[in-house]
Amino acid sequence: MKLHLNTDATQRLFTGYGDDHVLINGHRHESSLLLTAQGIEIAPWAGLDFDQLTAAHFEWIAHRELDILLLGTGARLRFPHPSLTRALVEARIGLEVMDIGALCRTYNILIAEGRSVGAAVLIEPASAV
Repeated sequence: MKLHLNTDATQRLFTGYGDDHVLINGHRHESSLLLTAQGIEIAPWAGLDFDQLTAAHFEWIAHRELDILLLGTGARLRFPHPSLTRALVEARIGLEVMDIGALCRTYNILIAEGRSVGAAVLIEPASAV
């Protein structure tokens, strides 16, 4: 699905997505990542499926200066166990879990509002989907 056109070339926005990728400013990314206003980082959970997420993955995110983390769990909505996301609570980062399409749309709206938001995208290997 294609999203709206980004007119601010310095701002990174989702411009499209599919079950196995996201487009950020028109560039295709096929592995899990974290997108913030500061940039794109390859996620330590790249190549893993949802069931392999650990507390350490969320601790990695908790070191970022974010108010809200959007967690995109792929084509369907799945919630991580609260024990995994404890580091986010301790860092006072709100967590919203959604499918990849909702993540892309919501991130674009929040970042355009100047919110301190991160988008953690889980793109699972084809064998895990």
